[in-house]
Amino acid sequence: MGAAMNPPSMSEAKTPATRRKGRIQLLLIVLGVIGPMILATGMYKLQFWVPDGRSYHGEMIGNGQSRADLGVQADEQRWQLLVTAPQTCAVDCQQLVYLARQIQIGLGKDASRASHGLATAQPLNGDYDAKLTREYPQLQRYSLDLGAFRKTSADQAVPQLWIIDPHGNLVLRYGPSVKGKDLLNDLRHLLKLSNIG
Repeated sequence: MGAAMNPPSMSEAKTPATRRKGRIQLLLIVLGVIGPMILATGMYKLQFWVPDGRSYHGEMIGNGQSRADLGVQADEQRWQLLVTAPQTCAVDCQQLVYLARQIQIGLGKDASRASHGLATAQPLNGDYDAKLTREYPQLQRYSLDLGAFRKTSADQAVPQLWIIDPHGNLVLRYGPSVKGKDLLNDLRHLLKLSNIG
């Protein structure tokens, strides 16, 4: 009689099932690594599941615009609270200038990392100009190019306060009704996250 055939061993019998299981495990590992990246890209590109909440109070400027695009030529290497006055610097403008100075002082030990400035398109009233010279010795003053300002700013009729980073990029914009506490919290948060300025 011929040689008896040996039955396949258990390990040989399970080889296809083991291979299938190994492939599934590999696929799950790859999906675990690449899946979140694909999901995050989809959320960003298609704007779905984007949270409505935010941690800042001003209007975020995220389009790469700079202080020069705003119509202000300056070489400031620190964070800056810049008030822009496309018209006369009346009550709202003066309140923002005061607020910018108070916010810088309110930074305490970080006050040296920031400055405050005023950019105007028209000459200041004589009394207010004298007051700024006397009471705001650290206030940086600039002329505001209305042509550039009109291309950049959404609201061209009212004074605004801008937070500008040390590279001159516009970060946040506030209207005349901004609350000092909100502005101070935003700037403190930016300084905490930033290694520059």
